[in-house]
Amino acid sequence: MIGFIGGTGPEGKGLALRFALAGEKVLIGSRDEARAKEAADSLAGDAPPGSVEGKSNADVARESDIVFIAVPYSAQRPTLESLKELLEGKLMVNVIAPLAFDKGRASAMRVEAGSAAEEARDILPNSPMVAAFHNISAQELLIPDRALDTDVVVCADDSEAKQKVMALADAISGVRAVDGGGLANARYVEDLTALLLNINRIYKAHSMIKIVGI
Repeated sequence: MIGFIGGTGPEGKGLALRFALAGEKVLIGSRDEARAKEAADSLAGDAPPGSVEGKSNADVARESDIVFIAVPYSAQRPTLESLKELLEGKLMVNVIAPLAFDKGRASAMRVEAGSAAEEARDILPNSPMVAAFHNISAQELLIPDRALDTDVVVCADDSEAKQKVMALADAISGVRAVDGGGLANARYVEDLTALLLNINRIYKAHSMIKIVGI
């Protein structure tokens, strides 16, 4: 079972849809269970029947084997601290890019721990932490028949957890997983999100990344 804590935003819903299309059972979570159910219902026309369900964040944390953290960065610490016991030992996937915006321009925020993923690891020291899916377009994910052509850089210190998440990325049609090394490299992948958003603003596009030469 794959769960999304804070999965009602475009990124969470988009990934939930693509995993459902790949044959996975998915839970979308929110502090407000009604909002989570509404988000799940919005995917009903595109996802296989019964593949996506909306629940509270606590229920998602309790019932999922792999848990995606998809809340805004400002909510990461209080959310994870409130769910710490339920997330003990769960494989965690952090998709958060700490960003600030000024007149529509994005910039990467500095994080004391180094990255959002490293901060999350420090909050949940007994849960394998993987950083991935930062640079994939949420808008493109939400269009089920839109072909993707992108790489997903996956960073983690736990090699088994990394391989599981890379396999999840590869299961999405048109996506290739790229091993990005240890979790310390997550800061570079998170920061790249700001650059892509600014490129999108210039070109009015939904840019993603491809790593060539490997």
